[in-house]
Amino acid sequence: MDGREAQISNSGSKRGGWITFPFIAGAVAGLALAAGGWLSNLIVYLIDVFNVKSINAAQISNIRNGCSSLFPVIGAIVADSFLGSFSVAAISACISLLGIILLTLTTTLDPLRPQPCDNGSSLCTPPSKLQYAVLYTGLALACIGSGGTRFTLATMGANQFDKPKDQGIFFNWYFITLYIASTVSNTAIVYIEDNVSWRIGFGLCAVANFIGLAFLLMGNRFYLHDKPQGSPFTGIARVIVATIRKWTVRLSSNIDDYYFGHDGIAGIAPTPKKSFRFLNRAALKTEGDVGSDGSIAKPWRICTIQQVEDLKTLIRIFPLWSSSIFLGTPIGIQASLTVLQALTMDRHLGPHFQIPAGSILVICLISTCIFLTIIDRFLCPMWQRLTRRSPTPLQKIGLGHVLNILSMAVSALVESKRLKIAQAHHLQDQLKSIVPMLALWLFPQLVLVGIGEALHFPGQVSLYYQEFPMSLKSASTAMIALIIGISFYLSTALIDLVRRVTGWLPDNINDGRLDNVYWLLVVGGVINFGYYLVCAYLYKYQNVEKGEENLETSYGTDK
Repeated sequence: MDGREAQISNSGSKRGGWITFPFIAGAVAGLALAAGGWLSNLIVYLIDVFNVKSINAAQISNIRNGCSSLFPVIGAIVADSFLGSFSVAAISACISLLGIILLTLTTTLDPLRPQPCDNGSSLCTPPSKLQYAVLYTGLALACIGSGGTRFTLATMGANQFDKPKDQGIFFNWYFITLYIASTVSNTAIVYIEDNVSWRIGFGLCAVANFIGLAFLLMGNRFYLHDKPQGSPFTGIARVIVATIRKWTVRLSSNIDDYYFGHDGIAGIAPTPKKSFRFLNRAALKTEGDVGSDGSIAKPWRICTIQQVEDLKTLIRIFPLWSSSIFLGTPIGIQASLTVLQALTMDRHLGPHFQIPAGSILVICLISTCIFLTIIDRFLCPMWQRLTRRSPTPLQKIGLGHVLNILSMAVSALVESKRLKIAQAHHLQDQLKSIVPMLALWLFPQLVLVGIGEALHFPGQVSLYYQEFPMSLKSASTAMIALIIGISFYLSTALIDLVRRVTGWLPDNINDGRLDNVYWLLVVGGVINFGYYLVCAYLYKYQNVEKGEENLETSYGTDK
């Protein structure tokens, strides 16, 4: 809070608060429009323009999704350690703009893309090395840029508020803004790409990126900037090294034998806790560890109690975090395979309009937006009136697990019906044939996933933000991005494994058993949910309960 107070006194007026929300929301909306416009239709673009085979296109899309979800972690580390959230978000938005401009050039200049396939021909000219190089460079820059802004903006926004209640409301509206913008990009921009021009569609993405960057920069004078405090991961590494080096030292029951920092006071700083007691050795003072002025003499032999407790917090939350990885893996697989399913189904709505295959996933975004609003405006207030407590993050995440499993089961049943119709019309050997079954059958599974995301994504972000140490606030919101990134890489590996071991995923999915893949995800989801329940039962909140008390106090005051 000292840094916050200094900014207030220096600027002459209070910074932060809800005045910053329009600028952050504008930045989120513009950048989400830009990213969604090219990402959601990437599989179709690779198949139709770059002549990439369908399953390979899905794999490239999953890898790209994984990269853009891992880069937020790097961005968060840089934000926490060196530059701050605002600088990382601004630089990343510029990088994203460069990447989208490069992708736009692949749609504009003939030498940067292969010759189109003849209608009905399976013999297509593959991309050259130069064309692949330009394509992958554009994808890499766009991935780095979109990854560096997505959750860094979430942290920057939450940092504008002091009360957990305001932070929780911000996270809800952050996701609503994100999903509404993604919905628009997945419909309007994708429709333009499919029916008007890829060049205009990608050009609109570049314009949206520029507008988002402009919103971010215009609000700079209102933002509350939290100064980076050096790499928190160095302190974590020091705790591990110091513990190993003092492994034979006996622990002390006297609190004065532990190091609380140069100006640390035992009554103010956290006391050593009994859980993971062996780590307390890192803060145990031995001869020569601390100088006469109270400063650290041997940085890799002594740490503060705060640094030890920060590492303990990460260890406690790791099992819960790991349980969310396989929660995201089925979503990644379903997202890519649903687009392939849509390409083989009747996507017409009336005689003149056909849903773009890349837009089919917008149903998930719409259901998430609607249910996020319902949760924020109706369900949470109703729950608070009945129980005098708001629903805990772990409850939201657990319900998200259940809905995700149900969605995979529905996906398997719908795919079984599609395959039976394909076999009845003898379409197994006809490449790019259309099964006489409406793509509307794909909507229920996407609605269930969307409702699940409205519960478990904000639940996870809220849990990590409130439970993580202060020095890792940007990294806390990026943990969800790390989950998504690992999940997409796992989905890519799982699809590749299924292709090698079984015959379920040929290039012509009408001749495969995609339903078996979904049933495999159902079994894995049930096992993972059991693991989550064990982790949730054993976990004890560190800071969320304090936020709950604030919520109860606020509720009582309002009443």
